[in-house]
Amino acid sequence: MTSFFLFLSKVFKWTFGFFDAFGNVLNWILFIVCCTLFTYWCYVLVSRLGNNKDKDYHSPTEGKHPYYDPEIYKKEG
Repeated sequence: MTSFFLFLSKVFKWTFGFFDAFGNVLNWILFIVCCTLFTYWCYVLVSRLGNNKDKDYHSPTEGKHPYYDPEIYKKEG
């Protein structure tokens, strides 16, 4: 019975080592993805909207989803 528990402890130690290594790899993947998104965000802010280009920028959804729609919020009564 003792050998079974020793084997079980080795299995648990191996699985915790595996989860530790997998967590490390997953953290690096998420870090690289977040760095890429941040770099793209900076690129959009600087290249597309920088140097007063934001005055010429028009959103593709501009006017399609108004914040205040008088048809929805009209008073009745």
